[in-house]
Amino acid sequence: MVSFVVTDEVIIAALLGLMMVASLVALKTKLPYTLILVFIGLALAGSTVSRFFGATFITNNLIQGGLLVSIVVPPLIFEAMIHIRSSDLRTVIRPSSVLASLGVVIATVVCGVALWKVADLPFYVSFLFAALISPTDAATVLSIFRSAKVPSKLSALIESEAAFNDATGIVVFSIILASAQSHSISILPEIENFAKIVGGGVFVGFVVAFAAELLTSLISDRATETVLTISTVYGSYAVAQAFGFSGLIAVAIVGLYFGNLTVRTAVGPTTRETLSVFWEVVAFIATSVAFLGIGLDTQITSLFSTATFEYILIAFATVTIARVASVYPILSFFSRIQEKIPWKWQNVTVLGGMRGALSIALVFSIGTVVTGKEFILMQAMVFGVTFISLSLQAALLFTYIERKFPEEKNVEAEQLNVKLAQAVSAIESLQKLKEEGKISDEDFANELESDKDKLREVLSEVKSTIGTTEILKTRASDLYSSVISLPMSRAMRVLRSQKMDQGIQEIIQNPSKQGEKATVEKKDGNSSSKDDSSSSNSNSNMP
Repeated sequence: MVSFVVTDEVIIAALLGLMMVASLVALKTKLPYTLILVFIGLALAGSTVSRFFGATFITNNLIQGGLLVSIVVPPLIFEAMIHIRSSDLRTVIRPSSVLASLGVVIATVVCGVALWKVADLPFYVSFLFAALISPTDAATVLSIFRSAKVPSKLSALIESEAAFNDATGIVVFSIILASAQSHSISILPEIENFAKIVGGGVFVGFVVAFAAELLTSLISDRATETVLTISTVYGSYAVAQAFGFSGLIAVAIVGLYFGNLTVRTAVGPTTRETLSVFWEVVAFIATSVAFLGIGLDTQITSLFSTATFEYILIAFATVTIARVASVYPILSFFSRIQEKIPWKWQNVTVLGGMRGALSIALVFSIGTVVTGKEFILMQAMVFGVTFISLSLQAALLFTYIERKFPEEKNVEAEQLNVKLAQAVSAIESLQKLKEEGKISDEDFANELESDKDKLREVLSEVKSTIGTTEILKTRASDLYSSVISLPMSRAMRVLRSQKMDQGIQEIIQNPSKQGEKATVEKKDGNSSSKDDSSSSNSNSNMP
């Protein structure tokens, strides 16, 4: 008789297959990938099928055991931070820092008082819940805003807040937890501890990032450089945690340093592309595990009992009020003293205060202080608020962004148009220098390689979801193939046959007109197809 044994290999294969299915469903339905994973986890929880996906390991070790914060969250933070430009961060660093520190304290106080007075929960239960639910969850926020189309500065504001506020949340949580155990509050020592946690994390991050930059400059192998980044991410986290500092802050600093300095000084274009793809895949897998784990660990039936559900609704309402009370005053203040922060940005910041795995991990650490029915209620409230945050709040966030930021898609299309035009202009200028004998064969070859790298970057940014860039995608692909496979003179003839050698400066200065032209050309499908066909035939007859 044949028996089927669920081995580690089966679990890994099943998880990867589940991720692929969830991704395909998300693409077809246009629903957030993270939300689909949560619902899949909910559907699998408690069923016999869940053993094929390692449900017990994920819930017991990653979610309840706290490994999620140390294994899954660091790559998410690193991947998000490497894409934040220093110019954007400089603009938002002050409001982001205040949101990640004072904002968490305000939210904790408002939420705690509301639960204590309105829900009539015990004092310590109210404030412990407020402390563990007030920090926005890095894993949730970073995954949500990876797919949201918002301005880069707004994304930098919310993502940096999520990356840095864990230190504040953990310190505030520790103060309340310690005071619940000793029945006395000692704030001054905890403030000193907070400074040590944050400052130490920043210091470790800079030191590890600088050392990694030096090592990267000595390496020219892509695989080795990729392994070095993995060691840097988890090494910075481990070192910071070993000294009692914030490991997540250390990872955030490493990501910012790597994305703004190391990639410019010590990493070549090909390796840069390899690292970008690698960490995108790692972040995708980490996100999948995190949200599948949240779904698996949520007992949906227990959340909808009448008494529990009332407390969950009250808790979510107080969490939302606390977020409003912390975000609007802080951002309004900075809007007056520096660059104005639009109201729709502030609204997105409020809606973007997602809760998730961090709160779930923290709630399992209070079992010795809060016991019995109160502990069960707190667990239900945390899971309930997290579930509503990932479903209702995430849906509202995406709907609001679609309505209020439609221009982001057009802006991205225009930016791609300009970058492509600049690449073509560079090729044209290089050809002229070659014809005039003003550049050596060696310099010409080096410059051509540089232009090919720029074309790779443009092609990697072209998204099939942007309808107005379909023509750009085809045109850029043809141009790229020509530059790689043909001599320079032949490549220029291809450019001329595609009418891309004239009006380059006009394209760069007036990208919107070029976009309108592309739209007209797209409508005239039959004539364009004929032109492309004849152009292709003429190209194939070139010597």
